Amino acid sequence: MIKQHFSHVTAWVFDLDNTLYPPEFRLFDQIEVRMTAWVMQALGVGKTEADRLRQHYWDSYGTTLAGLMREHNVDPAPYLRDVHDIDFSLLPRDASLAAQIRALPGRKIVYTNACVPYAHRVLEARGLDGLFDAVYGVEDADFLPKPEAAAFARIFAQDGLDPSTATMFEDDPRNLAVPHALGMRTVHVAPKPLKARHIDHHTSDLALFLAKLT
Repeated sequence: MIKQHFSHVTAWVFDLDNTLYPPEFRLFDQIEVRMTAWVMQALGVGKTEADRLRQHYWDSYGTTLAGLMREHNVDPAPYLRDVHDIDFSLLPRDASLAAQIRALPGRKIVYTNACVPYAHRVLEARGLDGLFDAVYGVEDADFLPKPEAAAFARIFAQDGLDPSTATMFEDDPRNLAVPHALGMRTVHVAPKPLKARHIDHHTSDLALFLAKLT
């Protein structure tokens, strides 16, 4: 039974975007539009070049913000405020997911490459606020993003988390490599499975998967 694979787990780490809500709600589409506009304005480039740069930053550094900071010394605070100023009404509440997260034994945290205020708004929209012991954003990792090992190290040190007794739920497979190497159980949350040595489990339905663990 799958439950046996998680019998040692006392800490549950959840990514936010496209993990605690399904990608079909397309919330991140709004953010991507605002990120592209921000790059256009900040760097004085057209949309095509902004999209190219965003892909380059994503491939090279893990996030658009990380690339802007490293290559252009951009102040992260205004960027984070602006790109996350979106419409959250598209996200429905999910009572089933809330019940399954509530039933998990041990410590539950959110760790996102977005900022903490945005994370709280997503959790509130989904009906998941108040269920987590801590919410960490990119600002808590000194703006280092997942998948960088140093980012995980800073967040886990702040939380006092022991990776050997923890699991990570994440939609971006790149962000599961370091947790797996640290000894965490890894769960890829995505519509389609991806075979990789650093992915222990896959689910396209997080609530249903969690129901099998409690």
